[in-house]
Amino acid sequence: MSQFSGVQSVIYGVGNLEEAKAWYTTLLEVEPYFDAEFYVGFNVGGFELGLNPDARNVTSRADGVVAYWGVADIAAQVERMNGLGARQHGEIVDVGEGILMASFLDPFGNVFGLIQNPHFKLTPTPSE
Repeated sequence: MSQFSGVQSVIYGVGNLEEAKAWYTTLLEVEPYFDAEFYVGFNVGGFELGLNPDARNVTSRADGVVAYWGVADIAAQVERMNGLGARQHGEIVDVGEGILMASFLDPFGNVFGLIQNPHFKLTPTPSE
């Protein structure tokens, strides 16, 4: 059995924490569960999206790892993100078997991925 339980947190570096908090609150349609001057955390379907002003020193986030957040209707979310001022980083791509992916640059320079995957189901992790 793997010692890893899966992705739990994705943390984005931001220059202006208050501006980023407001933008992500609008995008995610949920208030942060943790809100401090050094970090803001959102619960997104049981996973954490964090905003960290100290992570701004990371080099070239746009070319690094992309976290893909699941959505039920990718076309609607692409339209919505465009309306919120995100810049499309990758068009909607059908990668097979009904799985659709796209990515954006948020207003703070981070890559934000979207995935519509009809096959994905959360698997409960065994209790310790």
